[in-house]
Amino acid sequence: MSATTSPGPSDGGRRPLAVVTGASSGIGLALAHGLAERGHDLVVCAEDDDVAGLRADPAPATAVSAVRADLATSDGVDRLVAAVEAAGAPVDVLALNAGVGLGGPFLEADLADHEHLVELDVLAVVRLAHRLLPAMVARGAGRVLVTSSVAATMPGPWYATYAASKTFVQSFTEALRHELRGSGVTLTALQPGPTDTAFFERADMTSTLAARGPKSDPADVARAGLEALFAGDDHVVVGALGKSQAAMARVLPVPAQAAVHGAATRPRGG
Repeated sequence: MSATTSPGPSDGGRRPLAVVTGASSGIGLALAHGLAERGHDLVVCAEDDDVAGLRADPAPATAVSAVRADLATSDGVDRLVAAVEAAGAPVDVLALNAGVGLGGPFLEADLADHEHLVELDVLAVVRLAHRLLPAMVARGAGRVLVTSSVAATMPGPWYATYAASKTFVQSFTEALRHELRGSGVTLTALQPGPTDTAFFERADMTSTLAARGPKSDPADVARAGLEALFAGDDHVVVGALGKSQAAMARVLPVPAQAAVHGAATRPRGG
């Protein structure tokens, strides 16, 4: 883990603090930029060195603490929490965005790869929520944005653990939102459809129809997510394909949902 900080506001006044995970690229990077534009200081986290480069990107008045940590481990979560506490300011926005995909037949991937996905996409969300939400609730203020996926709306053959992880995250976010009603803390689930990030390459899903079809710009996804967050919405589905899939999930029986979803995620030759 490494942590680096750029200068904060010269007048010493407190700016709202936002914490963003998975912030080195894609939707997470766009969320960090969007929050900086809204006047937030940042604690950003990712497992690769690229996260340190974010310090130079936001507006000059933004203080950025960049933490390199593997959130799939309890040690990585501890390091991020320590960096948040070292920032010396209450968390106003918590964006739990870090995640990974894993494509292909379930039985053909190593069990360790499936376990890593669950540890990052599920356990990291649970651990960070349990560690950081109590202070927000005690303060009576705060907003939490959890990056789910439109994949949460249907069973997901050919990336079964990923789709299942997002179903968990979606349910978890909605359940906590209900539990925390009246506390001053809100939770919003961001559900993008296919997005123009490195997701499909990293998940080994470039041969799928989902990877070859139209994708949303991550900046547009982040913008929609932040608008929903600050409006206090419970969730937002982003992208035409994502909205179409969510609509089908409301009317199709579960076996048909799996067939429709699997047609888009099945690996294809060439």
